Amino acid sequence: MSIITRITSIFSKPKSSDVIGIALRQHSVAFFAKKETENQCDAIENKALPVASTLKTLVSEHEFSGQCHLVLSNTQSQIVQVDRPTVPDAEINAALKWQIKDLVSIAPDNMVLDYFDGPVLAGGLEKINVVCAAKNELIELVTLLTTDDMSVGSITTEEFAFASLLPIQQDAILLVCQQPNEEINLLIIKNGQLFFSRRLRGFSQIANKNEMDLTSGTIDALSLEIQRSTDYFERQLKQAPIKTIEVLVPMANEAFLARKLAENTNVEVKLFEMPSLLENEREKAVAIAATALNFMEPEANG
Repeated sequence: MSIITRITSIFSKPKSSDVIGIALRQHSVAFFAKKETENQCDAIENKALPVASTLKTLVSEHEFSGQCHLVLSNTQSQIVQVDRPTVPDAEINAALKWQIKDLVSIAPDNMVLDYFDGPVLAGGLEKINVVCAAKNELIELVTLLTTDDMSVGSITTEEFAFASLLPIQQDAILLVCQQPNEEINLLIIKNGQLFFSRRLRGFSQIANKNEMDLTSGTIDALSLEIQRSTDYFERQLKQAPIKTIEVLVPMANEAFLARKLAENTNVEVKLFEMPSLLENEREKAVAIAATALNFMEPEANG
């Protein structure tokens, strides 16, 4: 250690052990700060401002310190499934940028991507799921979250954040999950791995529906999408039948939604149980999950 390094260490601030999860949404930003003394959990509205402006306000108002884990909204990331490129592993990321360029709205030179293994279909055809985001947007977000007292530990998506809430278990679980005013995600998790994910369209305002509205087509439409997903998992991927469906859709009629979904299937349907003492924070489940530090995806690659 040089003399300059020793002097710097003497005057530097002690590193905080706080962990902050921040979940971006279209109309708000949620956060959960796991601190040594007490935890903080809240959300602030975006209003008409860009998410970066809201994030800047959030950081300045709360003076966060420690390590931050950021969850992108579905509008900030895209997921596509493609055939695994027949190139060495070290060259997969470079190959994928050009393989998916016509499937996503991000230019290859502005793309940050990662991938996770998909199913092996009949005939041994390997699929991989590619997750990508715009590099210029990520740079802006990371810059806002990097201060003298805080650094960015990871960036992930809603799918992995929600999936990390579930304990590792052998039987597959289908999780119906949603952030406020976002679209619903259907996830199938087995042995701690995300086997299947779908982003549904048309359900972002489901929380505003009363029981009559829900039974006038909404629940039937959602049940149909669930059935299609379980059929694909069981028949196309040759997996054992799903025995449990869990619901994490923060809304006043969440229990009613779960009961009605149960009537449309022969599988047990139940409400997802939040961690102890956090049951009233279901709307911030993604931000809470971000602090768990057990994401299943590998580190992102450019």
